[in-house]
Amino acid sequence: MRPFPRPRPDRVSLRWKIAALAAATACLVAAAVGALVHVWTARDIRGRAEAQALNSLYAAMEVHRRTGTLTNGADLDPAGLPASLRRLTDTSRHTAYDGRVAGNLGPSVWAAARTEGPGGRVLAVQVNMGPELHDLQRLDVTMTVASLAALVAATPVAVYGAGLLARRLRRVSETAVRISAGDLDARTGPTKGRDEVADIAATVDLMADSLSRRLRTERQFTADVAHELRTPVGGLLAAVDLLPPGETEDLLRARVRDLRGLVEDLLEISRLDAGAERPVRTHVPLGAVVAEAVARTGLGTRLTVSGPGPEAVETVETDPRRLERIVGNLVINAHRHGAAPVEVTVEGRTVVVRDHGPGFPRDILLDGPRRFHTGAAERGSGHGLGLTIALGQARLLDAELRLDNAPDGGAVATLRLP
Repeated sequence: MRPFPRPRPDRVSLRWKIAALAAATACLVAAAVGALVHVWTARDIRGRAEAQALNSLYAAMEVHRRTGTLTNGADLDPAGLPASLRRLTDTSRHTAYDGRVAGNLGPSVWAAARTEGPGGRVLAVQVNMGPELHDLQRLDVTMTVASLAALVAATPVAVYGAGLLARRLRRVSETAVRISAGDLDARTGPTKGRDEVADIAATVDLMADSLSRRLRTERQFTADVAHELRTPVGGLLAAVDLLPPGETEDLLRARVRDLRGLVEDLLEISRLDAGAERPVRTHVPLGAVVAEAVARTGLGTRLTVSGPGPEAVETVETDPRRLERIVGNLVINAHRHGAAPVEVTVEGRTVVVRDHGPGFPRDILLDGPRRFHTGAAERGSGHGLGLTIALGQARLLDAELRLDNAPDGGAVATLRLP
């Protein structure tokens, strides 16, 4: 059976995803605010420069009209005047932005108007925006540093807050894994907060309660039926012994033995479900125990024992009776639902049982064996308890039982002892 899914070690934790999202959001907000402040401040600087230039031009025009002289900063047809202002034909005041930088003079705003009278010239005033734009650059640097400092301070807080959420979700995930592994008493319990995580935890616990009640009812029913059938089946065996020898007696004896085997399997499953079974461990040669189990099935099975030592024997500490039960069930299952040849290989602490039939159905490979379910019609008849018992006994021995299909066909059951 495949192991239950565990969190992958190479996965990206939800904590870091949330922290990265918070950091990215903070960066976007800081960039948006910085861009907005920059654009607004730049427009304000240009607007104030244009207003200053127009006011200075108005004063210069008045002085030039009355006295014919120029005030400080005003000039007639200056050399650096932008072409759009040089072509003015009316006496209205106009402005133009000049992005050229020359010496200490940075980007500037020009205000110009043509003087009255024939042969009027263009009177212009230039306002330097260099100091204000330098202050804007300093503002940009200050906002960038402040944003980075805020990001550095906020990231640990975001990581801590995301960690709280991730720990709560991890508790719910661990509880679900324990329930999937058979621990029906596992519960998440109350979690802090009144949010979606608390709702998920409560839902998982409610599902576990319902599942536990259903499974306990089913297990109790199985145990009761098995116990109730044990006595009449024993009576049937005694009655069959009283029949005269013949074909009818042989047929009835075979059917009663099958019925007794089914009852014994049900009793064994009920004991495994109830946790009443306890292994009796001892040091035994693995190859000899497996050979005995194969021989007791009475079926033609090819056995191969190999190991690292010269004697090719691995000594293990386990319950030999339960180990024989596992191997015997796997061999019987291979003969009943697979096809010859059936091979059993012992290597180290691993026992592999393989047949050459249609292989295990997909649902058994994904979900594990189920009672009274063989998985597919081509696997033949049966009550489906053999693999269920083998899996339960393997868990009791802390062993791993894995079910797979060989690439060239056939079912492969691999038992690894601890």
